[in-house]
Amino acid sequence: MSNIACANVDKSYGSINVIKDFNLDVADREFIVFLGPSGCGKSTLLRMIAGLEEISGGSVSIGGTEVNDLEPRDRGVAMVFQNYALYPHMTIYDNIAFGLKRMKVPKSEIDQRIKAVAATLGLEPYLTRRPTELSGGQQQRVAIARAMIKTPKVFLFDEPLSNLDAKLRHHMRVEIARLHRKLQTTTIYVTHDQLEAMTLADRIVLMKGGAIEQVGTPAEIYERPRTLFVAGFIGTPNMNLIDVSAARGERGWILRAEGSDIHVVGDAFSLTEGQKVVLGIRPPDLAAAPPGAANTLSGLADLIEFHGNDALVTFQVAGKEVGALVKAASCPKSGDRVSFALDETRIHLFDAGTGLTLRRSGLN
Repeated sequence: MSNIACANVDKSYGSINVIKDFNLDVADREFIVFLGPSGCGKSTLLRMIAGLEEISGGSVSIGGTEVNDLEPRDRGVAMVFQNYALYPHMTIYDNIAFGLKRMKVPKSEIDQRIKAVAATLGLEPYLTRRPTELSGGQQQRVAIARAMIKTPKVFLFDEPLSNLDAKLRHHMRVEIARLHRKLQTTTIYVTHDQLEAMTLADRIVLMKGGAIEQVGTPAEIYERPRTLFVAGFIGTPNMNLIDVSAARGERGWILRAEGSDIHVVGDAFSLTEGQKVVLGIRPPDLAAAPPGAANTLSGLADLIEFHGNDALVTFQVAGKEVGALVKAASCPKSGDRVSFALDETRIHLFDAGTGLTLRRSGLN
């Protein structure tokens, strides 16, 4: 078993507390992604699990054994860094074999392991080359091979694709997903790229300011964000967030924004009269509507961003930019009057003061 348990983990540098009472259980063979903006503590937390940073408080356990005081080499983990950290004077074979040679593993076993790892990652043609003769994606595969060959209980990835271009990132993302499916090794992966998180993770741990903001599957976090921060961070294009106030209506609630009244039944949300609320709606969930239709957001099309099959139409509502994703073939022109209807089942409501979702707990 290679489950990981973080219990009340803290990390401080002097008087600055960067990780705050972090609690998380990672199941055996699970692929977890730590996601968040720069400075949220995700890499620091990963380094504590690896043993590269001391833990200021709490405990980390791997496979049921507390590892707080164990050296990195004794934790059964292998880490892949953002910079490949390959030895430029060594061949690819020697780079991959380096750790095993230090462990005094017999040469015949090293040969056997390198053949297996190289075959898995498609590195057989490059074993006699040096790192400078390889592309960035090939070098990253070598770094992964060097971690794999130790047959670790846990893989730790610290933003491994940040240095690659978009096409290579996509290719390596697919390779890492296939590798995990084949090896079934417990994996924690750190990134600030939500696309990597959404496509790789069994569960995402979204962090902010050294603490967990939300944990869930990619679908749960996308469909049911628990805070304004999560709603604004997850999703491309970004979720539209509009300030409204709640007022009781004849058949439910009226969400009043400057120049727009949105009528909703509101059964899915806990609202109070006069409450200041932030309404969230994702650009793909806005549907084109004729002028004068009920429950619409309307304005003059300002910016048109071509996305291939789709186009993002930006317009102003209550002093804020709102985006709607439409088919490029039916895209309006800049300056056209546009109206988009809201579906109550697709909206999100958050308390303007606390930033917490107003969705009733049973419907989360």
